[in-house]
Amino acid sequence: MISDTAIWSMIAGLGIATYAIRFSFLGLLAGREVPESVRRGLAFVPAAVLPALIAPMVVGGQSGADPERLAACAAALVAGLLTRNVLAGILAGIAGYALALVVSGQI
Repeated sequence: MISDTAIWSMIAGLGIATYAIRFSFLGLLAGREVPESVRRGLAFVPAAVLPALIAPMVVGGQSGADPERLAACAAALVAGLLTRNVLAGILAGIAGYALALVVSGQI
């Protein structure tokens, strides 16, 4: 069993690490001009974060990729490509998942 001291030391260490990571961008770069190449690269971060969060839920898990999740992913992908709207993709994914659950008889 892990001791209380070890747990609190881990929490404190993770807090310090998180602060250091944020300070490296906010504190050290404040008031400085960011190079154009970095600025262009940072523009792709929001577009990369959502798929990185969703992909493990679609293909991962204990049972692997189930048809309902794949249907939701396909619906979100098609809606996102057609509309170029993140919200439309999210809503289409929710609707596709719900429809797949109804069709498979789970709801």
